[in-house]
Amino acid sequence: MPDRAVNDALRGRFDEVLGQYERIRAGMAELQERLAAFSSTASSPDGLVIATVDARGQLVRLVFDPAAYRAHRPEQLAAVATATVRSATTSATAAVHELVAGYLPPGSGVADYVRSGQLDALLRRHG
Repeated sequence: MPDRAVNDALRGRFDEVLGQYERIRAGMAELQERLAAFSSTASSPDGLVIATVDARGQLVRLVFDPAAYRAHRPEQLAAVATATVRSATTSATAAVHELVAGYLPPGSGVADYVRSGQLDALLRRHG
């Protein structure tokens, strides 16, 4: 009956892989919802500029306190706004990488790519 034992082992492995796939697939729907609702907000050091970005780092809201126009010359205010948006984007990138990595199978290499952004390392690993 060695063939039966091999078939049982293969069936068990198939069931395990199928279960992993179903968990990942269900997780992807949840991940899409979480990414769609995601935002990251940063404030300038003086609190006069607030920037909010989405999961892709796209600016969705920029707020200037009325005092910002008195506290900064136009070019300074532009620099403060740019730095604040950059801060929100940096935070969003780190948070999204962490969020996405939590839905990927460990040891797949994809989680490492999501963290590092180094596509060539992923391709070398699987190529």
